[in-house]
Amino acid sequence: MNILLYSPDNGVTRNFMPHLWMFLLKALTPVEHKVFLIDGNAQPMTEAEVSRFVRENDVRLVGISAMTRMAARAYKMADAIRSAGAKVVFGGPHVTEVPDEPLGRAGEPRHADAIALGEADHTWPRIVADAAAGKLKEIYEPVGDTGHEIKPSLGEYPVIPWATIDLEQFNLIRKLPSPVRSLLKRKATSWNSLYIVPVESGRGCPYGCDFCTVTGFFGDSIRFRSNQSVVDELLMLKQRARDEKGTIAVFFIDDNFAINMRRTKSLLRDIIAQNAVLPWVAQISINLLKDEELLDLIAASGGRWIFVGLESVDAASLNNVHKSFNKPSEYKIALDRLAHRGIYAITSFIFGMDGDTPGVAKRTDDVMQTWPPGLPVFGLMTPYPATPLYDRLQKAGRLTRPKHWLDFRPFHMAYTPDKMTIAQAEAEVREAWTHAYSPEATAEAL
Repeated sequence: MNILLYSPDNGVTRNFMPHLWMFLLKALTPVEHKVFLIDGNAQPMTEAEVSRFVRENDVRLVGISAMTRMAARAYKMADAIRSAGAKVVFGGPHVTEVPDEPLGRAGEPRHADAIALGEADHTWPRIVADAAAGKLKEIYEPVGDTGHEIKPSLGEYPVIPWATIDLEQFNLIRKLPSPVRSLLKRKATSWNSLYIVPVESGRGCPYGCDFCTVTGFFGDSIRFRSNQSVVDELLMLKQRARDEKGTIAVFFIDDNFAINMRRTKSLLRDIIAQNAVLPWVAQISINLLKDEELLDLIAASGGRWIFVGLESVDAASLNNVHKSFNKPSEYKIALDRLAHRGIYAITSFIFGMDGDTPGVAKRTDDVMQTWPPGLPVFGLMTPYPATPLYDRLQKAGRLTRPKHWLDFRPFHMAYTPDKMTIAQAEAEVREAWTHAYSPEATAEAL
Protein backbone atom coordinates (compact mmCIF):
# COMPACT_ATOMS: atom_id res chain seq x y z
CA MET A 1 0.00 0.00 0.00
CA ASN A 2 1.21 3.49 -0.83
CA ILE A 3 1.02 5.97 2.06
CA LEU A 4 1.47 9.74 2.15
CA LEU A 5 2.43 11.58 5.33
CA TYR A 6 1.52 15.21 4.82
CA SER A 7 2.13 18.32 6.91
CA PRO A 8 0.27 21.43 5.68
CA ASP A 9 1.88 24.84 5.35
CA ASN A 10 1.18 27.22 8.21
CA GLY A 11 0.16 30.19 6.06
CA VAL A 12 2.71 32.57 7.57
CA THR A 13 6.30 31.37 7.26
CA ARG A 14 8.18 28.77 5.29
CA ASN A 15 9.42 26.74 8.23
CA PHE A 16 13.15 26.10 8.16
CA MET A 17 12.77 22.68 9.74
CA PRO A 18 10.58 19.67 8.94
CA HIS A 19 8.30 18.13 11.56
CA LEU A 20 9.62 15.03 13.31
CA TRP A 21 6.32 13.14 13.31
CA MET A 22 6.57 12.30 9.59
CA PHE A 23 9.98 10.67 9.94
CA LEU A 24 8.99 8.87 13.12
CA LEU A 25 5.85 7.36 11.56
CA LYS A 26 7.80 6.40 8.45
CA ALA A 27 10.21 4.49 10.69
CA LEU A 28 7.24 2.78 12.38
CA THR A 29 5.59 1.75 9.10
CA PRO A 30 6.03 -1.93 8.11
CA VAL A 31 8.55 -2.24 5.27
CA GLU A 32 6.08 -3.72 2.76
CA HIS A 33 4.42 -0.30 2.43
CA LYS A 34 5.83 2.63 0.47
CA VAL A 35 5.78 5.99 2.29
CA PHE A 36 5.91 9.44 0.68
CA LEU A 37 6.68 12.54 2.75
CA ILE A 38 5.47 16.02 1.83
CA ASP A 39 5.83 19.08 4.03
CA GLY A 40 3.73 21.95 2.68
CA ASN A 41 6.13 24.55 4.09
CA ALA A 42 9.06 23.13 2.13
CA GLN A 43 7.10 21.89 -0.88
CA PRO A 44 3.98 24.07 -1.30
CA MET A 45 1.09 22.42 -3.11
CA THR A 46 -2.38 23.54 -4.07
CA GLU A 47 -5.41 21.38 -3.37
CA ALA A 48 -5.46 20.34 -7.02
CA GLU A 49 -1.78 19.43 -6.94
CA VAL A 50 -2.02 17.27 -3.83
CA SER A 51 -5.11 15.56 -5.27
CA ARG A 52 -3.19 14.83 -8.48
CA PHE A 53 -0.22 13.48 -6.49
CA VAL A 54 -2.52 11.07 -4.64
CA ARG A 55 -4.08 9.78 -7.86
CA GLU A 56 -0.85 9.49 -9.86
CA ASN A 57 0.94 7.62 -7.06
CA ASP A 58 -2.04 5.42 -6.14
CA VAL A 59 -1.90 6.61 -2.53
CA ARG A 60 -4.46 4.75 -0.43
CA LEU A 61 -3.80 6.19 3.04
CA VAL A 62 -2.80 9.72 4.05
CA GLY A 63 -1.71 10.71 7.54
CA ILE A 64 -2.03 14.41 8.38
CA SER A 65 -0.94 16.23 11.51
CA ALA A 66 -1.37 19.95 11.98
CA MET A 67 -0.89 22.46 14.73
CA THR A 68 -3.95 24.50 15.67
CA ARG A 69 -3.03 27.47 13.50
CA MET A 70 -2.76 25.13 10.49
CA ALA A 71 -6.06 23.30 11.05
CA ALA A 72 -8.17 25.16 8.48
CA ARG A 73 -5.55 24.63 5.80
CA ALA A 74 -5.19 20.98 6.79
CA TYR A 75 -8.94 20.41 6.45
CA LYS A 76 -9.00 21.89 2.94
CA MET A 77 -6.14 19.67 1.84
CA ALA A 78 -7.78 16.64 3.47
CA ASP A 79 -10.98 17.31 1.53
CA ALA A 80 -9.00 17.36 -1.73
CA ILE A 81 -7.20 14.14 -0.80
CA ARG A 82 -10.42 12.33 0.09
CA SER A 83 -11.98 13.45 -3.19
CA ALA A 84 -9.07 11.69 -4.94
CA GLY A 85 -10.04 8.40 -3.29
CA ALA A 86 -7.56 8.08 -0.41
CA LYS A 87 -8.47 7.54 3.22
CA VAL A 88 -7.37 10.34 5.57
CA VAL A 89 -6.40 9.88 9.21
CA PHE A 90 -5.72 12.96 11.35
CA GLY A 91 -3.53 13.00 14.42
CA GLY A 92 -1.61 15.34 16.70
CA PRO A 93 -2.38 17.80 19.51
CA HIS A 94 -5.13 19.79 17.78
CA VAL A 95 -7.19 16.76 16.83
CA THR A 96 -6.71 15.33 20.32
CA GLU A 97 -8.04 18.59 21.77
CA VAL A 98 -11.10 18.76 19.46
CA PRO A 99 -11.71 15.18 18.26
CA ASP A 100 -15.26 15.82 17.05
CA GLU A 101 -14.18 18.57 14.66
CA PRO A 102 -12.43 16.55 11.90
CA LEU A 103 -15.12 13.87 12.14
CA GLY A 104 -17.87 16.38 11.35
CA ARG A 105 -19.53 16.18 14.76
CA ALA A 106 -19.02 19.82 15.78
CA GLY A 107 -21.04 21.64 13.17
CA GLU A 108 -18.32 21.46 10.52
CA PRO A 109 -18.19 19.21 7.44
CA ARG A 110 -16.36 15.93 7.88
CA HIS A 111 -12.68 16.08 6.89
CA ALA A 112 -11.28 12.73 8.09
CA ASP A 113 -12.05 9.05 7.79
CA ALA A 114 -10.28 8.36 11.08
CA ILE A 115 -8.46 10.14 13.89
CA ALA A 116 -5.57 9.08 16.11
CA LEU A 117 -5.72 10.56 19.61
CA GLY A 118 -2.65 11.19 21.70
CA GLU A 119 0.81 9.93 20.80
CA ALA A 120 0.59 7.58 17.83
CA ASP A 121 3.75 5.51 18.34
CA HIS A 122 1.73 2.41 19.23
CA THR A 123 -1.43 3.06 17.20
CA TRP A 124 0.12 3.91 13.81
CA PRO A 125 1.12 0.33 12.86
CA ARG A 126 -2.42 -0.78 13.73
CA ILE A 127 -3.89 2.03 11.61
CA VAL A 128 -1.77 0.96 8.65
CA ALA A 129 -2.76 -2.70 9.03
CA ASP A 130 -6.47 -1.83 9.29
CA ALA A 131 -6.32 0.46 6.26
CA ALA A 132 -4.53 -2.19 4.19
CA ALA A 133 -7.24 -4.69 5.14
CA GLY A 134 -10.04 -2.25 4.35
CA LYS A 135 -11.12 -2.18 7.99
CA LEU A 136 -10.14 1.33 9.09
CA LYS A 137 -11.81 2.30 12.36
CA GLU A 138 -13.01 5.80 13.12
CA ILE A 139 -11.11 6.49 16.34
CA TYR A 140 -7.76 5.12 17.52
CA GLU A 141 -6.67 5.69 21.11
CA PRO A 142 -3.43 4.62 22.83
CA VAL A 143 -5.15 2.79 25.67
CA GLY A 144 -4.41 -0.51 27.34
CA ASP A 145 -6.72 -3.30 28.47
CA THR A 146 -7.64 -1.33 31.60
CA GLY A 147 -8.74 1.65 29.53
CA HIS A 148 -5.91 3.90 30.71
CA GLU A 149 -3.76 5.87 28.27
CA ILE A 150 -0.43 4.31 27.36
CA LYS A 151 2.50 6.68 26.96
CA PRO A 152 5.48 5.42 24.93
CA SER A 153 8.44 4.95 27.25
CA LEU A 154 10.96 5.97 24.53
CA GLY A 155 13.22 3.26 25.93
CA GLU A 156 13.11 1.37 22.63
CA TYR A 157 13.11 4.27 20.22
CA PRO A 158 12.72 3.47 16.52
CA VAL A 159 15.73 4.05 14.30
CA ILE A 160 14.94 6.80 11.80
CA PRO A 161 16.86 5.95 8.60
CA TRP A 162 18.43 9.38 8.12
CA ALA A 163 21.12 7.91 5.89
CA THR A 164 18.62 7.03 3.16
CA ILE A 165 15.61 9.35 3.60
CA ASP A 166 15.14 11.77 0.70
CA LEU A 167 15.56 15.21 2.30
CA GLU A 168 15.86 17.28 -0.87
CA GLN A 169 12.65 19.24 -0.24
CA PHE A 170 14.24 20.46 3.02
CA ASN A 171 17.62 21.46 1.53
CA LEU A 172 18.02 25.09 2.53
CA ILE A 173 20.86 25.61 0.07
CA ARG A 174 18.39 25.13 -2.78
CA LYS A 175 16.26 27.94 -1.35
CA LEU A 176 19.09 30.49 -1.41
CA PRO A 177 19.63 32.84 -4.38
CA SER A 178 22.13 31.36 -6.84
CA PRO A 179 24.80 34.05 -6.20
CA VAL A 180 24.75 33.19 -2.49
CA ARG A 181 25.01 29.46 -3.26
CA SER A 182 28.00 30.08 -5.51
CA LEU A 183 29.72 32.17 -2.84
CA LEU A 184 29.25 29.51 -0.18
CA LYS A 185 30.64 26.77 -2.40
CA ARG A 186 33.72 28.87 -3.18
CA LYS A 187 34.35 29.56 0.50
CA ALA A 188 33.91 25.99 1.79
CA THR A 189 33.43 22.42 0.64
CA SER A 190 30.61 21.58 3.05
CA TRP A 191 27.77 23.53 1.47
CA ASN A 192 26.35 21.16 -1.14
CA SER A 193 23.42 20.72 1.24
CA LEU A 194 22.16 22.32 4.42
CA TYR A 195 19.52 20.71 6.59
CA ILE A 196 18.10 21.50 10.01
CA VAL A 197 16.85 18.18 11.30
CA PRO A 198 14.48 17.58 14.24
CA VAL A 199 15.61 15.17 16.95
CA GLU A 200 13.90 14.44 20.25
CA SER A 201 15.63 13.20 23.36
CA GLY A 202 12.56 13.26 25.62
CA ARG A 203 8.87 14.14 25.91
CA GLY A 204 6.71 15.87 28.50
CA CYS A 205 6.81 18.99 30.64
CA PRO A 206 5.92 19.36 34.32
CA TYR A 207 5.32 23.10 34.32
CA GLY A 208 1.74 23.29 33.04
CA CYS A 209 1.67 26.91 31.84
CA ASP A 210 -1.93 28.04 31.30
CA PHE A 211 -1.56 28.77 27.59
CA CYS A 212 0.46 25.70 26.57
CA THR A 213 -0.79 22.44 25.04
CA VAL A 214 2.33 20.41 25.81
CA THR A 215 1.45 19.10 29.26
CA GLY A 216 -2.07 18.21 28.15
CA PHE A 217 -0.79 16.19 25.19
CA PHE A 218 2.52 14.68 26.32
CA GLY A 219 1.86 14.70 30.06
CA ASP A 220 3.78 16.07 33.05
CA SER A 221 5.92 12.97 33.52
CA ILE A 222 9.16 13.25 31.57
CA ARG A 223 10.24 10.29 29.46
CA PHE A 224 13.72 10.05 27.95
CA ARG A 225 15.46 8.10 25.25
CA SER A 226 18.71 6.42 26.21
CA ASN A 227 21.80 8.56 25.75
CA GLN A 228 23.22 6.04 23.30
CA SER A 229 20.11 6.11 21.15
CA VAL A 230 20.45 9.90 20.76
CA VAL A 231 24.21 9.71 20.17
CA ASP A 232 23.79 7.04 17.49
CA GLU A 233 21.25 9.22 15.69
CA LEU A 234 23.62 12.20 15.75
CA LEU A 235 26.46 10.04 14.43
CA MET A 236 24.24 8.88 11.57
CA LEU A 237 23.40 12.50 10.69
CA LYS A 238 27.05 13.51 10.93
CA GLN A 239 28.04 10.72 8.54
CA ARG A 240 25.37 11.79 6.06
CA ALA A 241 26.71 15.34 6.12
CA ARG A 242 30.21 14.06 5.37
CA ASP A 243 28.98 11.80 2.57
CA GLU A 244 27.08 14.68 0.90
CA LYS A 245 29.77 17.28 1.58
CA GLY A 246 27.00 19.17 3.29
CA THR A 247 26.08 20.60 6.66
CA ILE A 248 23.47 19.30 9.10
CA ALA A 249 22.30 21.10 12.21
CA VAL A 250 19.97 19.58 14.78
CA PHE A 251 16.98 21.09 16.55
CA PHE A 252 16.29 19.19 19.76
CA ILE A 253 12.51 19.52 19.85
CA ASP A 254 12.12 18.54 23.52
CA ASP A 255 9.83 21.10 25.09
CA ASN A 256 12.43 21.71 27.77
CA PHE A 257 15.75 20.13 26.86
CA ALA A 258 17.33 20.65 30.30
CA ILE A 259 14.31 19.82 32.46
CA ASN A 260 16.33 17.05 34.15
CA MET A 261 19.69 18.72 34.65
CA ARG A 262 21.59 15.57 35.59
CA ARG A 263 20.33 13.66 32.58
CA THR A 264 21.01 16.55 30.18
CA LYS A 265 24.57 16.91 31.39
CA SER A 266 25.07 13.16 31.02
CA LEU A 267 23.78 13.23 27.45
CA LEU A 268 25.97 16.19 26.48
CA ARG A 269 29.04 14.49 27.96
CA ASP A 270 28.31 11.38 25.89
CA ILE A 271 27.87 13.48 22.74
CA ILE A 272 31.28 15.04 23.34
CA ALA A 273 33.00 11.78 24.31
CA GLN A 274 31.79 9.94 21.18
CA ASN A 275 32.48 12.85 18.83
CA ALA A 276 28.81 13.18 17.88
CA VAL A 277 29.07 16.96 17.97
CA LEU A 278 26.89 18.82 15.48
CA PRO A 279 25.61 22.40 15.60
CA TRP A 280 22.36 22.33 17.54
CA VAL A 281 19.45 24.40 18.81
CA ALA A 282 17.16 23.55 21.74
CA GLN A 283 14.40 24.98 23.90
CA ILE A 284 15.43 25.56 27.52
CA SER A 285 13.68 27.53 30.26
CA ILE A 286 15.57 30.60 31.44
CA ASN A 287 15.49 29.38 35.06
CA LEU A 288 17.65 26.40 34.05
CA LEU A 289 20.32 28.47 32.30
CA LYS A 290 22.14 29.66 35.40
CA ASP A 291 24.19 26.47 35.85
CA GLU A 292 27.73 27.20 34.65
CA GLU A 293 28.62 23.55 34.04
CA LEU A 294 25.52 23.07 31.89
CA LEU A 295 26.42 26.12 29.82
CA ASP A 296 29.99 24.84 29.31
CA LEU A 297 28.64 21.47 28.15
CA ILE A 298 26.14 23.12 25.79
CA ALA A 299 28.95 25.03 24.12
CA ALA A 300 31.33 22.06 23.92
CA SER A 301 28.66 19.74 22.47
CA GLY A 302 27.73 22.06 19.59
CA GLY A 303 24.98 24.23 21.11
CA ARG A 304 24.72 27.45 19.10
CA TRP A 305 21.25 28.88 19.75
CA ILE A 306 18.85 28.40 22.64
CA PHE A 307 15.15 29.18 22.27
CA VAL A 308 13.94 30.72 25.51
CA GLY A 309 10.28 31.37 26.24
CA LEU A 310 10.62 34.55 28.27
CA GLU A 311 7.05 35.64 27.41
CA SER A 312 7.17 38.91 29.39
CA VAL A 313 9.44 41.29 31.29
CA ASP A 314 6.59 41.83 33.77
CA ALA A 315 6.51 39.38 36.69
CA ALA A 316 2.81 40.02 37.36
CA SER A 317 1.83 39.06 33.80
CA LEU A 318 3.87 35.85 34.10
CA ASN A 319 2.17 34.99 37.37
CA ASN A 320 -1.24 35.33 35.68
CA VAL A 321 -0.41 32.41 33.34
CA HIS A 322 1.33 30.24 35.96
CA LYS A 323 4.82 30.92 34.62
CA SER A 324 6.19 32.60 37.71
CA PHE A 325 9.32 30.41 37.57
CA ASN A 326 10.50 32.95 34.98
CA LYS A 327 12.19 35.77 36.91
CA PRO A 328 12.64 38.88 34.72
CA SER A 329 15.30 40.23 37.08
CA GLU A 330 17.45 37.18 36.25
CA TYR A 331 17.08 37.23 32.44
CA LYS A 332 20.19 39.30 31.78
CA ILE A 333 22.46 37.11 33.92
CA ALA A 334 21.59 33.98 31.96
CA LEU A 335 21.71 35.68 28.55
CA ASP A 336 25.11 37.23 29.31
CA ARG A 337 26.48 33.83 30.33
CA LEU A 338 25.23 32.28 27.10
CA ALA A 339 26.74 35.05 24.96
CA HIS A 340 30.07 34.76 26.81
CA ARG A 341 30.27 31.20 25.43
CA GLY A 342 29.26 32.15 21.89
CA ILE A 343 25.70 30.91 22.38
CA TYR A 344 22.88 33.24 21.49
CA ALA A 345 19.25 33.28 22.42
CA ILE A 346 16.03 33.25 20.44
CA THR A 347 13.89 35.11 22.96
CA SER A 348 10.13 34.68 22.69
CA PHE A 349 7.62 37.24 23.97
CA ILE A 350 3.83 37.19 24.21
CA PHE A 351 1.80 40.40 24.24
CA GLY A 352 -1.85 40.76 25.17
CA MET A 353 -1.61 38.80 28.40
CA ASP A 354 -3.82 39.89 31.24
CA GLY A 355 -1.85 42.55 33.05
CA ASP A 356 -0.27 43.97 29.89
CA THR A 357 -0.93 47.65 29.28
CA PRO A 358 -0.29 49.97 26.31
CA GLY A 359 3.42 50.58 25.87
CA VAL A 360 4.42 46.97 26.55
CA ALA A 361 6.46 46.84 23.33
CA LYS A 362 8.51 49.88 24.33
CA ARG A 363 9.03 48.61 27.87
CA THR A 364 10.16 45.23 26.52
CA ASP A 365 12.56 46.87 24.09
CA ASP A 366 14.05 49.07 26.80
CA VAL A 367 14.94 45.96 28.79
CA MET A 368 16.24 44.12 25.72
CA GLN A 369 18.69 46.93 25.02
CA THR A 370 20.65 45.82 28.09
CA TRP A 371 21.03 42.25 26.75
CA PRO A 372 23.48 40.74 24.24
CA PRO A 373 22.24 40.64 20.62
CA GLY A 374 19.86 37.79 19.81
CA LEU A 375 16.78 36.94 17.81
CA PRO A 376 13.61 38.19 19.53
CA VAL A 377 10.25 36.88 18.34
CA PHE A 378 6.87 38.31 19.26
CA GLY A 379 3.36 36.92 19.31
CA LEU A 380 -0.05 37.52 20.81
CA MET A 381 -1.51 35.45 23.60
CA THR A 382 -3.59 32.75 21.91
CA PRO A 383 -6.08 30.55 23.74
CA TYR A 384 -5.65 27.05 22.35
CA PRO A 385 -8.56 24.64 22.84
CA ALA A 386 -8.50 22.43 25.94
CA THR A 387 -5.87 24.56 27.70
CA PRO A 388 -6.59 26.12 31.11
CA LEU A 389 -6.42 29.56 29.47
CA TYR A 390 -9.06 28.68 26.88
CA ASP A 391 -11.38 27.14 29.45
CA ARG A 392 -11.06 30.12 31.78
CA LEU A 393 -11.72 32.69 29.06
CA GLN A 394 -14.63 30.69 27.67
CA LYS A 395 -16.23 30.42 31.11
CA ALA A 396 -15.85 34.18 31.58
CA GLY A 397 -17.38 34.90 28.17
CA ARG A 398 -14.24 36.69 26.97
CA LEU A 399 -13.54 34.75 23.78
CA THR A 400 -14.26 36.93 20.75
CA ARG A 401 -13.49 34.16 18.24
CA PRO A 402 -14.06 30.82 20.00
CA LYS A 403 -12.94 28.81 16.95
CA HIS A 404 -10.26 31.23 15.80
CA TRP A 405 -8.26 28.43 14.13
CA LEU A 406 -11.00 27.93 11.53
CA ASP A 407 -10.59 31.60 10.57
CA PHE A 408 -6.84 31.82 10.99
CA ARG A 409 -5.55 35.37 10.95
CA PRO A 410 -1.94 35.80 12.07
CA PHE A 411 -1.31 38.38 14.79
CA HIS A 412 -5.00 38.85 15.55
CA MET A 413 -6.39 38.37 19.06
CA ALA A 414 -9.12 35.86 19.85
CA TYR A 415 -10.14 37.45 23.17
CA THR A 416 -10.06 40.86 24.84
CA PRO A 417 -7.19 41.45 27.31
CA ASP A 418 -8.13 42.93 30.68
CA LYS A 419 -6.10 46.15 30.51
CA MET A 420 -5.92 47.01 26.82
CA THR A 421 -8.06 46.69 23.73
CA ILE A 422 -7.60 44.12 21.00
CA ALA A 423 -6.48 46.88 18.62
CA GLN A 424 -3.90 48.08 21.12
CA ALA A 425 -2.49 44.59 21.66
CA GLU A 426 -2.19 44.00 17.91
CA ALA A 427 -0.50 47.39 17.47
CA GLU A 428 2.02 46.52 20.19
CA VAL A 429 3.15 43.32 18.46
CA ARG A 430 3.51 45.13 15.13
CA GLU A 431 5.61 47.82 16.81
CA ALA A 432 7.83 45.22 18.45
CA TRP A 433 8.59 43.41 15.17
CA THR A 434 9.13 46.65 13.27
CA HIS A 435 11.53 48.09 15.79
CA ALA A 436 13.47 44.89 16.58
CA TYR A 437 14.22 44.24 12.90
CA SER A 438 14.57 47.78 11.61
CA PRO A 439 17.71 48.42 9.53
CA GLU A 440 19.17 50.40 12.41
CA ALA A 441 18.52 47.67 15.01
CA THR A 442 19.85 44.97 12.70
CA ALA A 443 23.03 46.91 11.97
CA GLU A 444 23.62 47.53 15.68
CA ALA A 445 23.13 43.84 16.52
CA LEU A 446 25.55 42.75 13.80
